[in-house]
Amino acid sequence: MNIKRFEDLPVWQDARKLTKQLYDVTGQGNFSQDYRLKDQIRASSVSIMSNIAEGYENMSNKQFVRYLYIAKGSSGELRSQLYVALDAGYLEKKRMEELIKKTVSISKQCSGLITYLEGYDRKGMVREREDDDFILIINEFIED
Repeated sequence: MNIKRFEDLPVWQDARKLTKQLYDVTGQGNFSQDYRLKDQIRASSVSIMSNIAEGYENMSNKQFVRYLYIAKGSSGELRSQLYVALDAGYLEKKRMEELIKKTVSISKQCSGLITYLEGYDRKGMVREREDDDFILIINEFIED
C-alpha cells in the first residue's frame, strides 16, 4: 500500500463514508427538525475526517499524531451524541449500534496510526508509506 495523500488513508475513507451516512440519517424525519443535535452530529463527523486530513497535510509526524488524537476525541463526542439521538427516539437501537461500531472502528484505526507514527518518527516527517507494517498495526487495533 502506498499512501501519497490523505485521501489514500483507509481511516479517512471510512470517516468520509460515516459522514455521508450521518448526513443521510440526520436529514430524515423528526431528526431533521432537531437542528442543534443534527448540527452537532454532523460537525463531529466532519471533524473526524477533517482532523485526519489536516494532520496528514502538516507533514510532521508529531503534528499528525496530535490531530489524530483530536479525531479520536471527536469520535467519542459523536458516540455520545448518537446515544442522545437514540434516547430522543430519532434512531432505532440497531441503527445506532451500527453507527457506533463504525465510529469505534475509526477511533481504533486512529490509535493504530498513532502507534505506527510514534514508532516511525525518526526525522519527524511524514513520508510515503510503502511497508506492510502500517496496515498490520492498524488492523491489530480494528480486530480488538
